[in-house]
Parts: sequence; C-alpha cells; structure tokens
Amino acid sequence: MKNLFAKLRAESEKRALYRVTRDEIARMPLAMALDLGIYTGDADKIARKAVWG
Repeated sequence: MKNLFAKLRAESEKRALYRVTRDEIARMPLAMALDLGIYTGDADKIARKAVWG
C-alpha cells in the first residue's frame, strides 16, 4: 500500500511540474523563444518531453 501512495505522489509531482513548465513556455516572450529556437505553440509537447522523457 505504501508503494501505491509513493507512485501516486510521484506522478502528481510530475503532473504539477508539467503544468508549470508548459505554462512558462507558452507565456515566453517571442524574442526569447526565437533565441532558444522553440515555438511557443509546441509548449505542450516540449513540456511533456521534458518531464516524462
């Protein structure tokens, strides 16, 4: 039972990190996004890869 709660907590933490990362990328100024070579419209895809690999 302890293992189940640990897995749920870990997944919850990853989901929170995903949301924060996605939102930061989506709100990034255009000039900064261009400098980094990313498209803010891909924020979902970029954040998912950053958190879950």
